[in-house]
Amino acid sequence: MLQRFTLAELDAAALILQDGGVLAYPTEAVFGLGCNPHDRVAFERLFALKQRPATQGVLLIAADFGQVERYIDLAGVPDAVLQQVRASWPGPHTWIFPRSAVVPDWVAGLHAGIALRVTAHEPAAALCRAFGGALVSTSANPHGQPSARAAQVVEDYFGNALDGLLDAPLGGQLSPTVIRDALSGTIIRA
Repeated sequence: MLQRFTLAELDAAALILQDGGVLAYPTEAVFGLGCNPHDRVAFERLFALKQRPATQGVLLIAADFGQVERYIDLAGVPDAVLQQVRASWPGPHTWIFPRSAVVPDWVAGLHAGIALRVTAHEPAAALCRAFGGALVSTSANPHGQPSARAAQVVEDYFGNALDGLLDAPLGGQLSPTVIRDALSGTIIRA
């Protein structure tokens, strides 16, 4: 049976992630699937659950700038751009940056950059804090299926194949966050 966690059980949910598990959790608009971005086995399990091509890459979600800073090639980002992005965080804004050498290739897929978000959605931010770093964040649905906007839909999609589910409210967004290129401002996903 799928293990569900409440917000009062964040430490137990984070332990699933620290132990190499895949966890579903609420984000601003939909439930996401997450794992430790540095755990390739967990990452491959997540992509198998999602039935998503590994070349696509994923974004990382975090509780604060300190959790994502190391993933950015700061030498390739003008100070004014970094200030603009930081002014939008925490919030429902995902930005693509030139990636640093610490970003695992499997996280970025075939992309030269890395998509990052410092979330203002407290359940997701609290999970990142309990985990101790940024997490993989991709919508909790099989590739090509509608995004899950309820915990029961996540369970219907994945059942016991998931290691856990943080059963908490979604944020107020009606659709997933816009993704922009930090350097050019170009919208990648509206």
